[in-house]
Amino acid sequence: MDIAKYIDYTLLKATATPADIEKLCKEALEYGFYSVCVNSGYVPLAAEQLKGSKVNVCTVVGFPLGAMSTQAKLYETSVALSQGAQEIDMVLNVGLFLSGNVAKVLDEIALLKQETGDRVLKVIIETCYLNDDQKRLASQVCVDAGADFVKTSTGFGTGGATLADVQLIREVVGDRAKIKASGGIRDKQTALQYISLGVDRIGASAILV
Repeated sequence: MDIAKYIDYTLLKATATPADIEKLCKEALEYGFYSVCVNSGYVPLAAEQLKGSKVNVCTVVGFPLGAMSTQAKLYETSVALSQGAQEIDMVLNVGLFLSGNVAKVLDEIALLKQETGDRVLKVIIETCYLNDDQKRLASQVCVDAGADFVKTSTGFGTGGATLADVQLIREVVGDRAKIKASGGIRDKQTALQYISLGVDRIGASAILV
């Protein structure tokens, strides 16, 4: 199987330089990855590097903590889209969610989906901080708010994607949303396991093909 079309080739380190982003884009073009995923400050550079190609530009919003104001997330989203991003990976406000303010979390996701329009919105629920019931509820909230994807992890928390979490998310979302597995997927065999469970996208900082 050619797994390149599943890969969001990712570089979100604080130490990433413009040269590193250019290298990321060059490798994404070489291998035919679905997208590159970069911090929003590098969206213009990635868009320029990938101009005219089939490789999309994905960026993160409210990353990695999710605790920014809704207004800040909306502004970051708006600017990123105007600068060439086609996909937005937003971080759910985990603290707000855990406190029981589920309606506010849903409203925030819905507002960002309204901002992205026909572009793709993925919501990172950061599974490492949630128990199974909370993972189910968070996944349901994403669907109810109109998100296109439920994404497992930032890769900056205490844990990344697990096969069990993906199965749990799939049980909740069915065909109403897609799933992105991210965090700790470092080889092709592991990626194939996730794809076999119905994952539509994989966040990877290593070349898995």
